[in-house]
Amino acid sequence: MSPVLSKSKLLSYRQCEKRLWLEVYRPELRTDSAATAAAFNTGHTVGEIARRLYDPRSQGRLVDLKQEGVTQAIAHTKELLKTRAPILEAGFAAQDARAFADILLPVGGARSEKWRMVEVKSASKVKDYHIEDAAIQHFVSTKAGLKLDSLALAHVNTEWIYPGKGDYAGLLAETDVTEQAAALAPEVRRWIAEALVVVGKRKPPVKRTGKHCEKPYACGFHEHCASQEEPVEHPVQWLPDTRKRTLQEHLQRPGVLSMTDVPDDLLNESQLRVKQVTLSNKVHFDRPGAEADLQPYGLPANFLDFETVQHVVPVWKGTRPYMAIPFQFSLHRLSRDGTLQHREFLDLSGADPSAAIAEALVREAGTSGPIFVYSPYEKTCIRALANRLPKFRRALTGLVDRLVDLYPIVQQHYYHPSQQGSWSIKAVLPAMVRGLSYDHLEEVNGGSAATLAYLEAVAAETTPARKQKLRQHLIEYCRLDTLALVHVWRVLSGRTDLKIPKRG
Repeated sequence: MSPVLSKSKLLSYRQCEKRLWLEVYRPELRTDSAATAAAFNTGHTVGEIARRLYDPRSQGRLVDLKQEGVTQAIAHTKELLKTRAPILEAGFAAQDARAFADILLPVGGARSEKWRMVEVKSASKVKDYHIEDAAIQHFVSTKAGLKLDSLALAHVNTEWIYPGKGDYAGLLAETDVTEQAAALAPEVRRWIAEALVVVGKRKPPVKRTGKHCEKPYACGFHEHCASQEEPVEHPVQWLPDTRKRTLQEHLQRPGVLSMTDVPDDLLNESQLRVKQVTLSNKVHFDRPGAEADLQPYGLPANFLDFETVQHVVPVWKGTRPYMAIPFQFSLHRLSRDGTLQHREFLDLSGADPSAAIAEALVREAGTSGPIFVYSPYEKTCIRALANRLPKFRRALTGLVDRLVDLYPIVQQHYYHPSQQGSWSIKAVLPAMVRGLSYDHLEEVNGGSAATLAYLEAVAAETTPARKQKLRQHLIEYCRLDTLALVHVWRVLSGRTDLKIPKRG
């Protein structure tokens, strides 16, 4: 007897056949990250709001898969279809597959048998893999006998502004995908057949790790799979930005594992530099070019970094979904004689930090001198603050005019073999400055970790002792980010006469 594949298993197969096999037979090997868990919780929150929006009178009936089990949940759905009331998490099984619909709404009068299905996504727009998700849902439900009138994907509307007081009308926008989903029926039938072959095997399929391990979702089996592979000395994964079609096609060929397997004529200037530096094990540093780029910017100078939170479901009035809102900054100020001063701001109150951080930033950054950053992110955040806060608009706009991004300068003029295809500050700092790295940091050692730390710190259930610990981690991480910028600037600008402390 053939197993019945859930929609999630079929989507896992679409990402990687080995992932499907491991989910079925070795689920204990899966280790999801904190970011994955946070994304799941966000999806749950969006789903709860969707239920309120689509069933405002609370007339809907919930099919509780956890309480009822698969068989009873599907049987329960059949009974509820007779009631013509909204159904939440309706379950269907057909053609060796099963799927549960987020929201099912009756269409027409009491004698009608038609239904409208809505699948809810926490993404900001409809993506290709969402269409595949909808296609499986359409195929299984219609093969199970559902009279499906239409199928829509509800996704987060990033243009909507939260009015406050728990009013989330407008949070979701709909895209009708009925025709697209129905047209993929032959493909869905093929996916099911192929997935059944995979789960029928006694051993997992042979599949090397690669970029598919992260798209469309981070795979919790990546660490396990990587541990089973013979290491490649110069893996092709270190090549940056490999979206070009001809390069992608070459990289997907069997046996293309090392950068030595990739012809130079398929690579752009940046990729070729990564390959040549890696294979030669010699640093590329165009010192004159870097110094020329930085020559217009003298001292004193500021070095700025933000940490932000992006609520998919806004919690502060006047904010939008996915809006990056700074809750922390670190600012190092380097004087002409090399004196280094540090200023910082961190708001863990749980209230909207925007006005307070804008006021502190305007005060601490002064009115003159360059402000060095390491991405366009700070510019985006400051502009957003200026748009929302008329009181600080002129001063914040003045800060934007002073921003100087070090990232493109580093990318153009510097590459070390240890960077492994990355120009992140965490990769560049230890390569460029001996004795400095992020390795010693606990818990908060990256932007995503900082956001998760913030969310934990402001949660009502977090103890004062834990909150204080998270505060210390956040301050240490953000402080290192701007200290790193100071040292990177010093190397690029050739200011070896300045003795910058490694703990400032």
